[in-house]
Amino acid sequence: MPEPLHTVNERLQFIAAHQSGMYTMKELAARHRISRQAGREWVNRYDAEGADGLKPKSHAPHHCPHRISEEVAEVLLDARRQHPTWGARKLIPWLIGKRPELEGHLPAASTVADLLKRRGMVEPRRRRRRVEHEAAGPLQASAPNQVWAADYKGQFRTRDGRECYPLTVTDAFSRALLLCDALLSVRFTEAKPSWERCFRTYGLPERMRTDNGSPFAAPTPLGLTRLNVWWTKLGIVHDRIEPRRPDQNGSHERMHRTLKAEATRPPGQDQADQQAIFKRFQAEFIEERPHEALGQQTPGSLYTRSERELPERLPEPEYEGHWEPRRVRPLGTFKFKGREIFLSSVLEGERIALDEVKDGVWSIYFYGLMLGRLDERTGKIVG
Repeated sequence: MPEPLHTVNERLQFIAAHQSGMYTMKELAARHRISRQAGREWVNRYDAEGADGLKPKSHAPHHCPHRISEEVAEVLLDARRQHPTWGARKLIPWLIGKRPELEGHLPAASTVADLLKRRGMVEPRRRRRRVEHEAAGPLQASAPNQVWAADYKGQFRTRDGRECYPLTVTDAFSRALLLCDALLSVRFTEAKPSWERCFRTYGLPERMRTDNGSPFAAPTPLGLTRLNVWWTKLGIVHDRIEPRRPDQNGSHERMHRTLKAEATRPPGQDQADQQAIFKRFQAEFIEERPHEALGQQTPGSLYTRSERELPERLPEPEYEGHWEPRRVRPLGTFKFKGREIFLSSVLEGERIALDEVKDGVWSIYFYGLMLGRLDERTGKIVG
């Protein structure tokens, strides 16, 4: 019950009447239009504090869970300044990891979000209409190195005017950013050293998921490029998303938005400077940045290196004994039953094999990958 609104003088009159012994508490409470509980409270406060105890008390709670002290608020704001794209749900576990003494003293995420808004550190987002996609090829993994996602983030210019093409690779299970290199083109010859360093550092994945653009696929019936031919020789299955379905590589695309916001604005002075920026971003992304999909754990706490090593030399493919092996000639052709059959120029020098699946129809294999079916009557290959 709210405390009755009486003046201090009226309460002193109540105490004097009570001390006279002429009235019961029930009678006094009725006369002053208060409850007996309020009357006993006045008596107790007068006995404990004298006249000061009869002054009206504030009804504000002694502790407000949504209130932030200036000290804690400044710690949170400083963390936001260090990580201007991080929301409250990332800042809180990151701060606790850095300063364990703050655990139990930080407010709820919603309160931190309100603080950031009040201080003008959050730009209001425009609401987007939600688009429902058909269920197709979700990026799923139950352990590290089952699936890696790879892509080139959209190119941009460093401050010296040169184009930069960021090559990125993430582990689908842990979200660890395994590769983030500032390259000057998407050519295989330039990217191969980056791939080799990544494979030597983290081992080989079982599958590599990409889109259908260059250099991951070519606009040909076989879609072969020098890069995915190399992956096939390494025993990596190339897993391509459906055309125009970037949502099938959603977590990698989301990482690219973070990369763009935190590591390309502003861009580096030149390629070397941009690479240094990417290196810092990669280290923070793996070891410090809490990830909501991981229960606010860091990717580095979940990732373990693959046991599959990058071989020093690639062995020749082994085919079934009854298959017919062929060597792909310069210009990408092979000879079969008196015909010169064009396959792909990127397979020049590689050993393939053909397996007759029905009369006059042959499956063409490269390592464990079936490239298509050859109709020996027409000499055409169907993917």
